[in-house]
Amino acid sequence: MEKRWQIKPEGNIKYINHLTEVLGVDKHIANILVQRGVTNYEEAKLFFRPDLTHLYNPFLMKDMDKAVERFGYALEHKEKILVYGDYDVDGTTAVAMMYSFLKKIYSQIDYYIPDRYTEGYGISYKGIDYAAENGFTLIIALDCGIKAIEKVDYALKKNIDFIICDHHNAGDQLPKAVAVLDPKRKDCNYPFKELSGCGVGFKFIHAIISKPDFTSLHIDIPSELEEYLDLVCVSIASDIVPINGENRILAYFGLKKLNSNPLTGLRSIIKISGIEGKYININECVFKIGPRINAAGRIESGRRAVELLLSGDEKQAEEIGFEINNYNITRKDLDHKITQQALDIISSDPEQLKRKSTVLFRSDWHKGVLGIVASRLTETYYRPTIVLTESNGLATGSARSVIGFNLYDAIDSCSDLLESFGGHFYAAGLTLKLENVDAFIERFEKVVSNSITSEQLIQQIDVDDQIDLAEITPKFYRLLRQFEPYGPENMTPLFVTKNVIALNSSRKVGKTEEHIKLDLAHHSTVMPAIAFGHGHRFDGFKNGNPIDICYSIEENDFNGNVTLQLFIRDIKI
Repeated sequence: MEKRWQIKPEGNIKYINHLTEVLGVDKHIANILVQRGVTNYEEAKLFFRPDLTHLYNPFLMKDMDKAVERFGYALEHKEKILVYGDYDVDGTTAVAMMYSFLKKIYSQIDYYIPDRYTEGYGISYKGIDYAAENGFTLIIALDCGIKAIEKVDYALKKNIDFIICDHHNAGDQLPKAVAVLDPKRKDCNYPFKELSGCGVGFKFIHAIISKPDFTSLHIDIPSELEEYLDLVCVSIASDIVPINGENRILAYFGLKKLNSNPLTGLRSIIKISGIEGKYININECVFKIGPRINAAGRIESGRRAVELLLSGDEKQAEEIGFEINNYNITRKDLDHKITQQALDIISSDPEQLKRKSTVLFRSDWHKGVLGIVASRLTETYYRPTIVLTESNGLATGSARSVIGFNLYDAIDSCSDLLESFGGHFYAAGLTLKLENVDAFIERFEKVVSNSITSEQLIQQIDVDDQIDLAEITPKFYRLLRQFEPYGPENMTPLFVTKNVIALNSSRKVGKTEEHIKLDLAHHSTVMPAIAFGHGHRFDGFKNGNPIDICYSIEENDFNGNVTLQLFIRDIKI
C-alpha cells in the first residue's frame, strides 16, 4: 500500500536555539522537543523528569466534590456499594483498582462486569436489577455511563444512585447521576481532557484520600496512589489515549511499577506472555498484556480478568493467567479467520473496492473480535471501517477510522438509523436494527464520501525530521530514549534519510524471505537495518539503486553485543 510521508514543519527556531543551548543537545533533539510543545528549560525538565506532584488537583473536575460527598454518605450510612465497569482492559483495570481501594476501607462492596453478549456495552438493565435485588444503593460506574440516560433513570426508580467515572464523549444531555465525572463534559474545566476511564477512577480515589473528612482512614497518599499506577498505565496504553500531559506522568510511573513491583495478577500475565525479565514499555502493554486481559471479556467473561487482577495469590493468579492466555489463543484464531473472510468479501466485490468506507455485516461473526478485525481491515484498505454481526436480534459492531477523520461525528450523522452508539474520534461501537443495516451502509458511505479528503485515504507516516546517518550516535539514541513512554501525541520519533545505498551484504531473511536485513551506506557512514515485510521490494534496490528510507532507531542485542540499528517503516525507490 502506498504511504505518504509527512515531515513535520520545523519548530520555532528561537525555541530550538534556546533548548540547544540550555540543554546541551543537538538541533534535531531540540526540534523534536519543540514539535511536542516543549519550549524552555522548565518544560523540558517536566517532560524528561515527570513527577507525581505535578498531577492536577482532582477537585478541578466537575462534580468531584459531589462524588466524594455522596461516597462519604454511603460509608457513614453503611450502604452497599457496587463497582461497575466495562468488560475491556480500561473497564476491568478500573474496576480492579476501585474495588481494591474500597476493600481496604469498607466491607459492604462488590463489583459487576456486564456480559458482552447478553448485556452489551455499558450500563445494563440486568446490572441495575442485580444491584436492586442485592440491596446496593450506590453504583460507581467506570469507563461507561456517560450516555446511560434511561438506565440511570431506571436505577433512580429503584432507589439506586450513580457516580459515573467516564471519559467518552458526552451527548447533549447528561444522566441524572449524583455526580458525572468526565473531563470531556462541555462544562468541565479540568485541565487535561484525555484521561482513560481507569484514569478518571484514579482521580476519584485521589480526591477521596485527599479530603480531610477521610483522615481517619490513615492513608498515606503517595504510596496509596503509587499502588494503582501499573493498572492505570495498562489502561492508558490499551485504550490508545494520548500519552502527554497527565497521562505521560501516570504512564511514566506506571511503567516503573510494572518493571519493579507489578500486581500479582499482572506479574502472571507478564510471565505467561514471555516478557518476564525484559524491560516492559508501552508496546508490551499494548501487544502482550492488554490483549490477554481483553480476551477474557471477548471469549468468556470480563469478570475473570478482574479476578486475575485482584488476586494476591501467585498460584491462583497463575491458574487464571493460563486460562486467560487460552482465551487469547482462541481470540487470535477467530480474529485471523474472520479477517480473512472479510478481506475475501471486499476483494471479490468491485463495488466494495470503489467505496471510501467499509461496512461489513455477517450474522455468524464472533462479536468479541470485531474491533480487532475492523482495525486490520483499516490497515489493509485504509478507510473508515465498521464490522457488524448479529447479537440478541440486533446488528452490533465496532468501528475504526483513519488519521484525521472524525468517525464519531460520521456515525452521529446516521444516528436516526441506530439504537445506540458511543466512542471517540477514531474508534466507536454501535447497535442498530437488522432491517436498518443496508440503509446504514449506504448512508455512512455517503457521509464519508462527502467529508473525507483524498489525502486522508492514503496512509500517512508522520516524520519528525530529516537527518544524515552520521548524526545517529549513542548519545543521540540515549536522548531519544528519554522521550519515552511513547504513544499517541508522543510517538516514537521517526526520521527520513535520502539517497541511501543498500550494500551487497543486504539479504532477504525469514521463513519465506519476507523480510530484509540491510547494510545501508550514506556518504561515509554504514548502518545496519531491518525491514519487516519488505522482502518483495528487494529486487528494486539490490543493485545499488539509491533509496529514501523512513525509520526509527532501536537497539539490537545479539549474543550480548548491543548495537544501534534502523527499524525501517517504509522505503521509496
